[in-house]
Formats: sequence, C-alpha cells, structure tokens
Amino acid sequence: MEDSAIVDLYWQRSEQAISESEHKYGTYCSSIAQRICRNERDAEECVSDTWLAAWNSMPDKRPERLGLYLGCLTRHAAISRLRAEQSQKHGGAEIDLVLDELSDILPAENDPAKEAEARELGEAVRKFASLLTETERHVFIGRYYYGLPVKSISARLGYTESRTKSLLYRLRSRLRKHLEKEGLL
Repeated sequence: MEDSAIVDLYWQRSEQAISESEHKYGTYCSSIAQRICRNERDAEECVSDTWLAAWNSMPDKRPERLGLYLGCLTRHAAISRLRAEQSQKHGGAEIDLVLDELSDILPAENDPAKEAEARELGEAVRKFASLLTETERHVFIGRYYYGLPVKSISARLGYTESRTKSLLYRLRSRLRKHLEKEGLL
C-alpha cells in the first residue's frame, strides 16, 4: 500500500492504518529500536509505542515521508526508554556517548520554548548532511542518527577506529561552524 493511502487511513481513524504501517515499516522500525535499546523486548515495546504515537499525531500532522516519520517516532521512543532505564541503572550505553558527543552543539531536549529553534536546527543539520560526501554522510548519520558504535561504522568502511573517531571529530567541528554560520549557535 502506498504511504499516502496509509496516511489517509490514519486520518480516517481506521485501525487498518496500524496494521499497514506495521506490515510496511515494522522491520525498519524494529531495526532502529534494536540498535538503540539493544534489548529485543524493549525494542518491540518501542515499535508498539511508535504505532500509538503515529495514531495520536496523524490528525494534526500529515507527514510527507511516512517511513522517515515512523523512524523518527521509533528513535524518540527508544531513546526515551533507554534514558529511563539508564537513569535507574546508572549504566552507560552507546546512545549516551553519541548524545554526549553532540551535547555542546545541540540544545537540550523537551524545552517547549526551543521547539521552533529545534525545527530550524533540524533543517540546518539536514542541510549540513547534504553537503557531505557519501562516506562522510554514512559516518555522520550512522553515528548520530542510528547510534551505531564507532567499531561498527569502522568495520563497514574498512577504517580503523582511530580514523573513524578522527573523521567524527572533524565532522562535529564542521557542523559547529555550519550552525554558527546559520546563526544557530
């Protein structure tokens, strides 16, 4: 089923929207949640949370790209679940490292006063990513969107971990300059 038809089902409040979303994007959303949570049960719950979040948000929003929208909902659900779990355990997972690496560049989450700025920031980061080479974009998105470990990214590219870390450092520096140029820092 086409994405626009699935979105129409959400707008019509048809429960078929959820089953169609799950059929088309369930594997994609599960892979995002599993990379972040590293726990199959938590990942499944995050994907279930995704369908609920999509159901609750669709009457107000009409996403242009349903797959990306559902992926973002899944990612947010997984990060929230991971943070809640880690605040109880005081553990350290990969996503914390990823967020730490970007903490001095990106504003705090869940600050309603900065919602519009966050959208601007998101657009500036997308613009920045579009300016990168294919390899740089693969590294940047792999690390900062999907939360992949440096070791995994290095293995995919045939790089040493040191080379990948160095590339990530340079990309963060370039991102900072880009955001300063855009007036967002």
